[in-house]
Amino acid sequence: MRAVQWIRSTGSQRHEPQNRQSRSRKIFKVSKRLILGLVIFILAGLVWAGVRVWNMNTAVSTTPLQRAQIGIVLGASMWGAEPSPGLRERLEEALRLYRNGTVQRLIVSGGLDQPDFPYTEAEGMQRYLVDRGVPIQHILLENQATSTYENLLFSQRIMKEYGWTSTVIITHSYHGPRAMEIAQFLDYDHPQMALTESKVLNMPIHQSREVLAYAKWTLQRWWISALAWIA
Repeated sequence: MRAVQWIRSTGSQRHEPQNRQSRSRKIFKVSKRLILGLVIFILAGLVWAGVRVWNMNTAVSTTPLQRAQIGIVLGASMWGAEPSPGLRERLEEALRLYRNGTVQRLIVSGGLDQPDFPYTEAEGMQRYLVDRGVPIQHILLENQATSTYENLLFSQRIMKEYGWTSTVIITHSYHGPRAMEIAQFLDYDHPQMALTESKVLNMPIHQSREVLAYAKWTLQRWWISALAWIA
């Protein structure tokens, strides 16, 4: 009897190292696949981000710009009661287009940056333009938007209310590709782009933020499309 128990015990001891080795190999294989998958995911993300940055650096205005009923100035941050230097660059481009007759009117789009600020982005832009000679009746306020998607969605609603169809979207070059993609997603009628290069913004920082914003917009676009398909 003891001999039988000893044989069984010896057999189990022999199988135990083999089982451990088998489990170790399985864990190694799974870990290897996970690491490989993670590396592929990171590389794909870097390629995707690189394409986005390349698009930002090669973005150009629509050429030639056709006369349009409306120029939409996409908002950016306010510095208290005044437009930030970056926002002023967009406004100067809007002034140029208004003065040379490319756009007949302007929609300034952007909500309140901080609760203690006296003006929304749109109101701050309106004050800047009026101070430089644009008649206030030629400026329409869009005071609610908190993102580029909302800038263009809410501005489009204003255009539909007045029966306007032709537009020039005014923003920075690094922001242009995403703005154009959103405008096309919203079915703007042949949207044009007027892009200005920044002399005041830190481009590496703003382009990095724009890559993240583009990723957010991509997910948002998929979500909106999925909801529309379900409906």
